[in-house]
Amino acid sequence: MPGQVLYPMVLDQLVDREALTHAARKDGLDQDPAVQRQMAAASDRALQTALITKEVGPQVSEQAVRARYDQEIAGKPGEEEVHARHILVPTEAEAKDIIAQLKKGGDFAALAKQKSKDPGASQGGDLGFFKKTDMVPEFADAAFALKPGQFTQTPVHTQFGWHVIKVDERKRDEPPSFEQAHDELRQKMIQEDVQRVVADARKDSTIERFNLDGSPAHAAPAASPETPAPAPAPTTAPPTAPSTAK
Repeated sequence: MPGQVLYPMVLDQLVDREALTHAARKDGLDQDPAVQRQMAAASDRALQTALITKEVGPQVSEQAVRARYDQEIAGKPGEEEVHARHILVPTEAEAKDIIAQLKKGGDFAALAKQKSKDPGASQGGDLGFFKKTDMVPEFADAAFALKPGQFTQTPVHTQFGWHVIKVDERKRDEPPSFEQAHDELRQKMIQEDVQRVVADARKDSTIERFNLDGSPAHAAPAASPETPAPAPAPTTAPPTAPSTAK
């Protein structure tokens, strides 16, 4: 919108606000105790935000974020993942029978299509790649104990039933690039600095606490003041597996 059109609109809004403020003061509302408490609270919030901005902003520079990335993320091995298949059946006996067929050379994908009760049976029981934390512990422990090409020699029991698991591949996830990690890492650093500023402020303050009845209260951790957060970093949801995910 052109400036010559926008400016009169903004000016009118400012005039309206000043007129309302003037009318409220003329009516004596600025002397109302409830209004004064709200004004004091707003002033306190503005001071808190100003202090945090002053103390935190200069510390979380691009150079600082890059240094933190290089120290904590770059070059570090990512989390391990496996690409697995499974066959889900309701009884241990059925699972043992499937394992016996596999030991005789049976095709895992074909058996999954024929016998598995899992929704992924039509895809040969394929679960794709997943991390250990994506699955219930019993399933994850069994899957991550296998090498590529191996299947479980005994049935694996979970809350969903009895599983026979085969691992096709293993890999380590690549660490995120600086651009991918930037926003989340910067937010983490800001929160750490906010906590530092609050801790320093508490050290310099004499704090007395009282219960609602006026009696002395025991010390309790104080909440950090709110501070504007930068735009959240883009995230990618971890892969989920049918029936076995937590």
